[in-house]
Amino acid sequence: MPVEQHSDPFEERLSAALHQVGGAFDADRAALTTAGAAHGRRLALRRRAAFVSGAAGVALAGVGGVLLVPWGGSPADSRQASVAADGPPVRSASSPNAAVGKEEMIRTLEKLLRKSLPEGGTISNEEGRGVGGQGLDVRPFASAVYDDGKGPAALSVSLGRVEPGGPEARKQTECPAKAFVPYDACSTERLPDGSAFMVLQGYEYPDRRVDTKLWTANLVTPSGQHVSVREWNAAAEKDAPASRPQPPLSQAQLKELMSAREWRRIVDAIPENPRQRAEKPFAPRQGAGAPVVDTLSGLIPKGLRVVEKNDDGGPEFACAVVDDGRGRSLVEVNVQPGMGDVAGDLFHPGDETLPDGTRIAVHRGPGEKGGDGVRMWTVDTLRADGRRVVVSAFNAATQQSAATRTSPALTTEQLRQIALSPKWWQGS
Repeated sequence: MPVEQHSDPFEERLSAALHQVGGAFDADRAALTTAGAAHGRRLALRRRAAFVSGAAGVALAGVGGVLLVPWGGSPADSRQASVAADGPPVRSASSPNAAVGKEEMIRTLEKLLRKSLPEGGTISNEEGRGVGGQGLDVRPFASAVYDDGKGPAALSVSLGRVEPGGPEARKQTECPAKAFVPYDACSTERLPDGSAFMVLQGYEYPDRRVDTKLWTANLVTPSGQHVSVREWNAAAEKDAPASRPQPPLSQAQLKELMSAREWRRIVDAIPENPRQRAEKPFAPRQGAGAPVVDTLSGLIPKGLRVVEKNDDGGPEFACAVVDDGRGRSLVEVNVQPGMGDVAGDLFHPGDETLPDGTRIAVHRGPGEKGGDGVRMWTVDTLRADGRRVVVSAFNAATQQSAATRTSPALTTEQLRQIALSPKWWQGS
């Protein structure tokens, strides 16, 4: 159920859905169910989007340097920060907020790549961004087209910081659930210096509509220095044909590139972002009892084996993949307090209402991500005090992949029992 609109606030999506259906609410109730549950689910996609992109806030257009400003500023802010970043190179880590220019970023990438290049290999189309001293956490990056003689390949490095030992550090260095991010392989490793290292071998497009592969590697040091590398098997991130079977750098080469001390010195020059300092760290909702993913696993009916589970969506969202021997089936849940104000938008007067005031709606329809033949069954419940539990099951292991069975592994009655369980609110 996580939707691809990473940054749309719940209120905006709900308003848009209401505007779209006008006076004929029944025309798209499934869309409103999706909108109402988005508050918890969108966090999963944000984290996964950051994960796949190396949390860089960088979008390479033909490895050319179209930048998404990580602090939400305007393109003009981006250009000004870029100009400010083009100062003289830093040669010493003793001046932590001194400017590191984009030329130094590019030179560093070139130097480290040439260690891996065979004789006659080339580096071209270099782009970069340095670190400014403007008090903003502008992530530096460098990109190039790298050709080792087997075909040109786009490659980029971006740098930043995460809280040491915090949830973001964990997210960046743990393999994601395939229910969110389809991939061929993923591996993790703890390096001798205590750094966590992860390589994810996936695709530029989750539906694999083109043959462009994207391999993402993240390294997080014990002090929170974050180095992210992305490489493709094409000369550009998008709109370029695959030029080779695989991206050029092996896992060992990626590890060597990312472990270079030069990157850590540049990370130390990134000024602190005051907005990040003001934001509260991500933490589970207080008084909610067991984590949502554990409660979901405990409520899966007998006869169904949980083969994968994940709670990357934060304290209100979790998913599990179950198997009854006839094909895998994705199950997702959102647990949301304070939703009573949208009851009229999510439920129809004809929906079931229990004696205690709990409202129940059942929806059956296609999946949200376009997987071939994917069906989604949803039971949406809202208690009289505004506490909401939405449970969905699919006839596939992910929403992006093709259906693996004719119907979800759980019936709507079983979904109803899960959604109405008092275990969701124990301890609250």
